[in-house]
Amino acid sequence: MVYGFINLCLKSLVVEKFGEEAWENIRREAEVEDNFMTYTYYDDVDTMTLIDVACRSLAVDKSTVLMLFGEFFFEFCVRSGYDHMLRTLGENLVEFIENLDSLHSYLTLAYDKMNAPSFRLEKVDSNMFLHYYSDRKGLAPMVIGIVKAVARAFFQSEVTMDILSEDREEERTRKKEHVVFSVTQRRLGGTGSQKPPKYVAQSHKGGEQQIRKEDVENVLSKLAQQNGVCPFPGNGTTPKVKAKRCWDKLRGIVTMGKLTNVFQPIYPDDLWVDPRTFCNILPFHIIFDQQLQIKQSGINIQRIVPGIQTINIKVNDYFELIHPEIPLSFEQIKKFINSQFILEAKRLMMPTAWGGRPTLQLRGQMIWMPSIQCMIYMCSPKLTSLKELEERNMYMSEIALHDVTRDLILLNQQRLAEIELAKQLEEKKEELRMMSEALQEEQKRTDMLLYSMLPRQVANKLREGRKVEAGEYDEVTILFSDIVTFTNICAMCKPIQIVQLLNEMYLRFDRLTTVHDVYKVETIGDAYMVVGGLPVPVKSHAERVANMGLGMQMAAGHVKSPVTGKPIQIRVGIHTGPVVAGVVGEKMPRYCLFGDTVNTASRMESHGVPGKVHISPATYKALRGKSFIIKERGEINVKGKGPMYTYYVVGNGEATEDMLMGRPQRNRRASRSITPSPARGKGAGEEKEEQQLKSPASEKVKDDEPDSEMVVMLYKDSHEVSGQQANPPGSTKTSNGVDKGVDKGKKPSKSADSKSKPSTLPQEDDPVNLPADPRPTKTKPKNKRKKEKTQSKLCVIL
Repeated sequence: MVYGFINLCLKSLVVEKFGEEAWENIRREAEVEDNFMTYTYYDDVDTMTLIDVACRSLAVDKSTVLMLFGEFFFEFCVRSGYDHMLRTLGENLVEFIENLDSLHSYLTLAYDKMNAPSFRLEKVDSNMFLHYYSDRKGLAPMVIGIVKAVARAFFQSEVTMDILSEDREEERTRKKEHVVFSVTQRRLGGTGSQKPPKYVAQSHKGGEQQIRKEDVENVLSKLAQQNGVCPFPGNGTTPKVKAKRCWDKLRGIVTMGKLTNVFQPIYPDDLWVDPRTFCNILPFHIIFDQQLQIKQSGINIQRIVPGIQTINIKVNDYFELIHPEIPLSFEQIKKFINSQFILEAKRLMMPTAWGGRPTLQLRGQMIWMPSIQCMIYMCSPKLTSLKELEERNMYMSEIALHDVTRDLILLNQQRLAEIELAKQLEEKKEELRMMSEALQEEQKRTDMLLYSMLPRQVANKLREGRKVEAGEYDEVTILFSDIVTFTNICAMCKPIQIVQLLNEMYLRFDRLTTVHDVYKVETIGDAYMVVGGLPVPVKSHAERVANMGLGMQMAAGHVKSPVTGKPIQIRVGIHTGPVVAGVVGEKMPRYCLFGDTVNTASRMESHGVPGKVHISPATYKALRGKSFIIKERGEINVKGKGPMYTYYVVGNGEATEDMLMGRPQRNRRASRSITPSPARGKGAGEEKEEQQLKSPASEKVKDDEPDSEMVVMLYKDSHEVSGQQANPPGSTKTSNGVDKGVDKGKKPSKSADSKSKPSTLPQEDDPVNLPADPRPTKTKPKNKRKKEKTQSKLCVIL
């Protein structure tokens, strides 16, 4: 198990070095959630999987990643506030490494399930060897990164580490991996070698007690300044005696470090403490020889484990070694002499009255006493909280007054409460983050629902609490469409089939509204209404809606009728004119259009023919001079309007089928321009081309699904562009080199289907070259438009 602190460090490394996107890719491939918490532990498999995936994704070998991770781990610990603790481990790199195990022991107070590695430093002559023991395999490069970072940051030195051996020592040390490094340390900046100081001796007899000559001179000078006389006062004795007395005094001062920074300890010849007092003041200690036979022990250990009072009892008879994970033998103890040792009393050796309570654990240091060839284990009970003290039926009074275990228990009791609060805070923070993400997703769904009812600009104003006034728009373009023989289809199908049919078709149509940036006003049954030029007025509203109509005809060809299995056919009608638009209602607000333009557009659809885009004279004027290919239909009688001269939009000379459908551009042959051949005798190839144009669904396209990649079509007045860029319509030449627009040199002729019924499919006729101005209709003069808007009561509210 590893704590979330390690995984958070790995995440920070990838994000800082390679970016947030790289981390997301690694996390998704590893199938690991991004919700690590510092005090929560996770399976080692997750961490190792993240490292392996990072190596593959970043194309870096594992040893390099682990070494980089080791260096960053030290930096991450410093950032997390552990720098002061790390700096106090040792004055140099050797002491730092030797005290790492003690640091890990302390960290178990906060991370109780931490399984930390163990380190042992060995010095042979001038060579330094680092022994690394771990339950985890393959992390040796990480140790190199950590040691290098520590040496560089704390001790201003460069370290070179080489792996000498790697083996498994499950039987001897219980650790799965044992790696030996050779360590070479070089101080950065280079310091010149210092000459050895000069020493003086009192006499040849006491020559071993040498002191530095500079210290002597310094002391003599200070004594002269303080006394104002020579440091060798005369008391009626011979100069030789006076000099010897002053020299003894001087040597004592220098040795004790009173006036200098040099410290020289003084040891007594005899130990001035009796064994009884020693066992009382150190109630937890054990002295044993090289055969592990106990020679002496503290009074509290004897009370808790009374069996050790027996003569010739060995340590391994009553205790087992918990840390470091090595066999309890004298040789191994000497090898790990600088480590912290934890011994636990064997349950079978505890008194019967102890019952099922946790056994006694001792934590301390092993000290070798060469004069008596014995080892002393200076220890204290391993207790970290008042709960553990109560579980062992122990009291604070049993711990010596000078033992810091007393303070540790009381301070850690408060720290445990703080850690629990920090853990809860971190969990609440993670819950808040997840709730925030869920809220954002719900907000997106709410926005989608709101934008389906109201235009984005209007919805944003209402959300901000602003009032939306109804507005007049001088010129917009409205499109209506419906399904041919929809009533008959409904009579012959189940309701669920009708719902599926409409859903499939409307999904395709909704996609086209985004491609051409028009607003879907309403769908009622099989009727679909679209408007261009509001709520944000644009000059290209007629072009957008006309392209929308062409795309709808193509999209409808991919929807099969549930009755015949053939592609359905739709009628499309378009009209351009003024409207009044505004929000109606409060409980269920709708964005509605009012005006005769809505009625006329509906009439264009009802008087249209299947598979055609039927437009009014006003829309023709708006499209004239553009790249659209328009056919004359002729004069027809429109219900409620009288005779009107109408037209068909059959193609766009500068927009390919891919552009109209919002698909990524394919090859030229597959995405040819939607342009019929000029008016002349038709050959076999031309008839085939017209047949393909007549039936857009003749060629199956796989990438026109509603959820496929979408490319927004660009117009000259486009405000926002998303996806891949398409060529804006209205360029000088079409894709086949034909000049844009229509030929104004010929007069139009009446269409053969001008008197045909709307439900009949007319014969495909050739495109005609239209004049600059359409044939006059019987519509009212333009200067009476405002009057019509105020007097007309015929409006369609959708």
